[in-house]
Amino acid sequence: MKPWSQEAWAAAQPVYEAILAHPFVAALADGTLPREHFMYYLRQDSLYLGEYTRVLAHAASRMPDASMRADFLSFASDGIAVERALHSVYLGGSRPHPSEMSPACMLYTSVLLARALDPVEVEAAALLPCFWVYQRVGEAILARQTAAGCNPYKAWIDTYADEAFELSTRRAIEICDRLAATASPRVREKMSEIFVCCAKMEWMFWDSAMNLEKWKI
Repeated sequence: MKPWSQEAWAAAQPVYEAILAHPFVAALADGTLPREHFMYYLRQDSLYLGEYTRVLAHAASRMPDASMRADFLSFASDGIAVERALHSVYLGGSRPHPSEMSPACMLYTSVLLARALDPVEVEAAALLPCFWVYQRVGEAILARQTAAGCNPYKAWIDTYADEAFELSTRRAIEICDRLAATASPRVREKMSEIFVCCAKMEWMFWDSAMNLEKWKI
């Protein structure tokens, strides 16, 4: 049986290709994204990461061995460090002004939080797209850069194309594969379903920023 991650990525491949083609990602890559849209994204990402790191810590508490627990706790602390680093670059070290979660952000975090009632394998699979999609997108954007230092979003690109982030992503994939290897066929299927679902949430998150999404009521 091939690793679960190969099946999951193949299922999510069309979503990933749609993400790469999204106007927000394209404008981020060529440096033409209006700052207003990037700051909207950064504020929402701050709200998202606050919930995401909590889910990482919760998943860590459910992991079947100490090394997995340690890795997921490390992922949670790394998420906070990344947030602070980007705020230092784009906000002078201050936090974004408190704001309401966008519909896309609230939907995504609610989906993640709801996985607390699922098997830990499914919770881990739901968390994986935030690693894997970002790492692949950062890598793809970096490959498009032609004039080093000219892109105003270079710090963001460098963060997610960084070797350390790639190593964390690889470890998260390995853990999901280990969990899937001993999971029932139904749990493995649910892992793939939630992985694809959360990959779609990544597309929605960037689409929300591109459209400066607001609540309709």
